Amino acid sequence: MTPPLPARLLHARGKTTAAQHAAARHLDHTFEKLLASSLPLIAAAPLLDALRASPDPLALPDLARRLPLRLHRRGPLHFLRLFPRVFHLRPPLPLSLSLTPPAASLLAVASSASTAAQTLHRLLAMCPSRSVPLRAVFRVWRELALPDDFEDSVLARHPHLFRLAPNPAEPTTHLLHLIPDTSNFSPAVDNNTRPANKHAFRLQFPPGFRLTKEYRKKINAFQLLPYAGPYEPTDHKTVSTKTRVSKMARRKMEKRAVGIAHEFLSLTVEKMVEVEKFSQFRKCLGIDVNVRDVFLDHPGIFYLSAKGKRHTVFLREAYDRGKLVEPNDVSEARRKLVELMLLRRHGLGNANSNANMSASSANAQENFHDDLQELEV
Repeated sequence: MTPPLPARLLHARGKTTAAQHAAARHLDHTFEKLLASSLPLIAAAPLLDALRASPDPLALPDLARRLPLRLHRRGPLHFLRLFPRVFHLRPPLPLSLSLTPPAASLLAVASSASTAAQTLHRLLAMCPSRSVPLRAVFRVWRELALPDDFEDSVLARHPHLFRLAPNPAEPTTHLLHLIPDTSNFSPAVDNNTRPANKHAFRLQFPPGFRLTKEYRKKINAFQLLPYAGPYEPTDHKTVSTKTRVSKMARRKMEKRAVGIAHEFLSLTVEKMVEVEKFSQFRKCLGIDVNVRDVFLDHPGIFYLSAKGKRHTVFLREAYDRGKLVEPNDVSEARRKLVELMLLRRHGLGNANSNANMSASSANAQENFHDDLQELEV
């Protein structure tokens, strides 16, 4: 007689690795094209931040020493010449670099201090300890549309909400604490206010996705499962992978993780974030399951893309045919900046014939995405 499996293996995903699980997902080409169009902007983000922080043009040699970025396989100068509507190369030698006025005005768009304070307030209210490492907030400041100087313009001006304190686990870093208050936030999804026969989460499956009878039953059972909302206080205790957990408890943990991820994505301006950046908040938010598996196991709520050698997750219900259902000033400014970069050298003459030929060829456009180098943004 075959001996029973250990309890910790009963909830495993078999012998499928994380890479195989991600590769087996059902592709949604609408989101894939949306992310592909944003790859040049994602690659150039550290460079754009350095140019915005400098009041004067930066010399290319000095910039190369400060930011040793590999923007393109043909070199950074080739990358900069591809986008003359965003980057302005100034002679004489050595060349200096600055932003064009249209690009600078679009990059200057950010949330107001009051909106940014409310976003951080909601983020901290989801954490059982009401605190997050400040370095994690810096990783997602673009996604949350925080001002460049949010430490001064937001944190320092709202002492009744936020407090910075040294991080005992990491002596060189700080923790951002939420001052205790009586604010009650309503989450983007609240299954307590919906009828019992309605789904707690809005589902939008990709075209061609096959819904089997067994999968429908699994979805219905998951949607009707009660769970603690993202802002509800919980007596959270970290669960080890070796801890014996019942199947129902595991499902509730997964349901709460879905609700927290849904709310986190609702706080971002473009309703998307890199999985690696979101993982920085996993312990702070009290998530005890693998976040990448959560996104892959719920394709009707999230879509995970591997475009650009990074995993990016989208909130499905926030998009309609590749566009945000409720756009905002920051998302519109970024969309216009992406459009500026997509124009490349089109209509600007023959100063760079190779760039013009590649811009007019769909195949070359795909090759250009492959030529972009992987960056730590």
